Amino acid sequence: MRLAFMGTPEFAVPTLDALVAAGHDVAAVYTQPPRPANRGKKLTPSAVQQRAEELGLPIRVPLSLRQEDAQAEFAALGLDVAIVAAYGLILPPAVLQAPKQGCLNVHGSLLPRWRGAAPVQRAILAGDATSGVMVMQMEAGLDTGPVRATTEVEIGPKTTGMLTMELAELGAELMVRVLANIAAFPCVVQPEEGVTYAAKIDKAETKLDFSLPAEAVERQVRAFNPAPGAWFAFEGERYRVLSAEIVMANGAAGAVIDDALTIACTTNAIRPTLIQRAGKPAMPTADLLRGKAIAAGSILS
Repeated sequence: MRLAFMGTPEFAVPTLDALVAAGHDVAAVYTQPPRPANRGKKLTPSAVQQRAEELGLPIRVPLSLRQEDAQAEFAALGLDVAIVAAYGLILPPAVLQAPKQGCLNVHGSLLPRWRGAAPVQRAILAGDATSGVMVMQMEAGLDTGPVRATTEVEIGPKTTGMLTMELAELGAELMVRVLANIAAFPCVVQPEEGVTYAAKIDKAETKLDFSLPAEAVERQVRAFNPAPGAWFAFEGERYRVLSAEIVMANGAAGAVIDDALTIACTTNAIRPTLIQRAGKPAMPTADLLRGKAIAAGSILS
């Protein structure tokens, strides 16, 4: 099929690769413009742009698709379908309707649960047992379109990074299957019950909340790994917690209750197992404590 691909982060790259490997004619790759990144704030192309350049595909980086000239340029591609995966820009009706088969989206949740920007993080934070990826026929509403295909997975102890890449690979496979015989995957309208919204993660949420049960705090650690990172403060310094285990122990919420950095929560406790000080590499907690003791009785904020 003649198609455009529209995506930005690493999550979208496996789908682009799969479409090319399946022999589809990728007329253009749309992605968000380069953004400042890393300490030097150097303008850095998106993961999708970098991969499209490697594949030698035409790339377009409009700031918006609301202008008539951008919409006309898109329509002029003469597409059978547009494939969207975490693009990050709103597609106006003129764009949604331009391809013969419309626009198909790879979405990382079990719709209608977790419509919106951060479905993987929200599923982990909420303690959902399962997640999944869906191929959805896009319409004007936020992730409200009918679903053509679904793959479901267990969340278990996965971090956001682990689950995101698993869903990315599964979504790529699912999209290729749908495109191979789109008529075999009819649209199924989403149920009206069970709608939840996956709001974008606010940095204020990433501070570990020891007033919660340990199970919820451990989910914060996994949900914000690899980015933006869950953290606590001690003596004016932030410590990012990259992994943690639940410990059956009790104490005042936020208090360190032993010399292994076991931290009491409202119910039970957590013990970080991989931790990072500002400007330092991540390390096992035991290694950190040899250089920076956080003694039992310390109160973390």
